[in-house]
Amino acid sequence: MTMRLSAVAGVLFLCGPWAAGPVAAEDQPAVLEIKRLSMEMAYRVAKGAVEACRAKGVQVAATVVDRAGQPQAVLRDVLAMPLTLEVSYKKAYTATNFNTPTSDLVGRFEGNYSVGKAENVLIAAGGLPIEAGGTILGGVGVSGAPSGETDQECARAGLEAVRADLEMAAF
Repeated sequence: MTMRLSAVAGVLFLCGPWAAGPVAAEDQPAVLEIKRLSMEMAYRVAKGAVEACRAKGVQVAATVVDRAGQPQAVLRDVLAMPLTLEVSYKKAYTATNFNTPTSDLVGRFEGNYSVGKAENVLIAAGGLPIEAGGTILGGVGVSGAPSGETDQECARAGLEAVRADLEMAAF
């Protein structure tokens, strides 16, 4: 009997911490701190992207969204087609929600019931996530260039325009 009690006590001792279960909700903070891009930083990203494409002789639209996928800055060059506004938004939204360049998603989501068919998701090159200090802050999408690759180059140029400031502010 003593041997059996010792065995049970040993098992309880070893399993005790795991038997307690997950951390109780009371131990979690009631309010979370969420990092966001400032309006000025979002504008600088969009402006940098539009200017990069303009330097290539291309008129585009650029949209920067926050981490929730809501537009923060939207710029459309004078001759960019109106449709570029919607497309640039969807590219930014997609890059933010998947936290990856939209060009990396091309070919991944195919079929009738694909997540690629979800509202506002657009699987085409030209969208990049915006990150700093390991935290996703939003995304940038560009539309209007002759190719998605050029859109993405311009989006990257927009990010590079603020990279140093983002790294300095990295939490």
